Amino acid sequence: MALVLSLRVSFSAAETRHKASTKPLKFAKRTREPKTPIYNPRKGSHKPSSKTQKLNSEVSPHRAVSAVRLMRIELGGAFADLLNEKGKGSGDNEMGYVERTLGFRTRELDDRDLRLVTDIVGGTIRWRRFLDYLICSICHDESTFRRMEPLLLQILRIGFYEIVKLDMPQYAVVDENVRLAKVALRPGAGNLVNGILRKLVLLKENNSLPLPKVEGDERAQARTLAILYSHPVWMVRRWTKYVGQEEAIRLMTWNNSDPSFSLRANSGKGVSRADLVMQLNLLKVPHELSLHLDDFVRIKTGLQVVITAGLLKDGLCSVQDESAGMVVSVVDPQPGERIIDCCAAPGGKTLYMASQLSGQGMVSAIDLNEGRLRIVKETAKLHQVDSVITTIHADLRTFAEKNPVKGDKVLLDAPCSGLGVLSKRADLRWNRKLEDIEQLKNLQDELFNAASVLVKPGGVLIYSTCSIDPEENEERVAAFLLRHPEFSMDPVDRYVPPDFVTERGFYLSDPVKHSLDGAFAARLVRDL
Repeated sequence: MALVLSLRVSFSAAETRHKASTKPLKFAKRTREPKTPIYNPRKGSHKPSSKTQKLNSEVSPHRAVSAVRLMRIELGGAFADLLNEKGKGSGDNEMGYVERTLGFRTRELDDRDLRLVTDIVGGTIRWRRFLDYLICSICHDESTFRRMEPLLLQILRIGFYEIVKLDMPQYAVVDENVRLAKVALRPGAGNLVNGILRKLVLLKENNSLPLPKVEGDERAQARTLAILYSHPVWMVRRWTKYVGQEEAIRLMTWNNSDPSFSLRANSGKGVSRADLVMQLNLLKVPHELSLHLDDFVRIKTGLQVVITAGLLKDGLCSVQDESAGMVVSVVDPQPGERIIDCCAAPGGKTLYMASQLSGQGMVSAIDLNEGRLRIVKETAKLHQVDSVITTIHADLRTFAEKNPVKGDKVLLDAPCSGLGVLSKRADLRWNRKLEDIEQLKNLQDELFNAASVLVKPGGVLIYSTCSIDPEENEERVAAFLLRHPEFSMDPVDRYVPPDFVTERGFYLSDPVKHSLDGAFAARLVRDL
């Protein structure tokens, strides 16, 4: 299953949207329409220099790709992860974006370059607030930062990240980012990058980076922590409120760490975990067996190797976090049952549930997005579980009103803030707002009500999210039970390990405690 949805963007249009929609950081406010761009170029120099060859082998390919990809993410909303099922082919796709944006290609990306792009893009996005604070501090003049061209800013962010967080050879980083700025922009931009990065190197060598101190009242401390750990202030304040400052820092540290991934052996196609392990050994991909689920293997590195080798394309396994796998454990699919998956796409839980039916029963996958449902259907064929999956293109709320269908078990994996998956979704922290929680709560309640209509007497309703926020989880269940006294709690302790069971009988995976994505599930039984 693809990890990335390709996004074609027009940078001229994207820059216009960026100017109209970007919310500037408080410590370095960037105007929406700068009066004059910094380092005002000579006429015509916005385009690549006529001296620039179409193939420029001197420019570091992973830095060129990273800079353009960061532009696409910030201006156009592209996803942060480079990995996809095409494996090495994705490098050529990315180089195509470089050529269309900068006017030249570099040498082709090899496997090491692809890994570096993934590391640099993900890390630069995670640490964006922190990096911007350092850039602004070293520039001294906020107007310098505020008026930087988007590409120039991305090149600086990459250089700062490589020097401060990756400990790469410092002057090589300076030289290569200067070269990229000169070729992609103009000599003056390269001189600026050179001066700023060399000053950063000196500050780092002298252990004197201009870092803010955590002091003052709660608001002031939250603002400082938001810089030091590179999260939105509202998230810091919210987590501090619920779990305390110390635990909030641990959570942000987890979100900023390199993510690990889990692979699920496709038992529906007859692939056992032992078969998957044998394939990983042949590919020399380090791995660990899941401590919680029999079909799962965890890997820290080597996912690109797995993709390139075709293990996903051939349907031997899927990328799925163990936290999501345990939601399926809470559902407890049994052969012969009719299971309704209410918000099914992209289909990871749908496929896992179907694989456990042994060809008997049915999973009805409902989703509003027809294109994503088509992918579910295609992947079901690949995984050889299509005989027990039916896709239904519908809005759950209207479908439940008009259809008498009832399920033995109904899973509502509700749209949510995604606050439990920020380690994998590096860009999500900057795309979420506090107001989103309120809007999502209303939607979650509507979908919860609709899903309950589809549960037969004596049947089970499972509500789940990939959030760790109580207002999206426990509070939604409590509000639902007040509205629907015909349902009662069924504790999940029979379905998942005790360490994942809360005092109130819910399933909760805690990123810090369990080193997994954050996820929640409640199991509710309808009266006979």
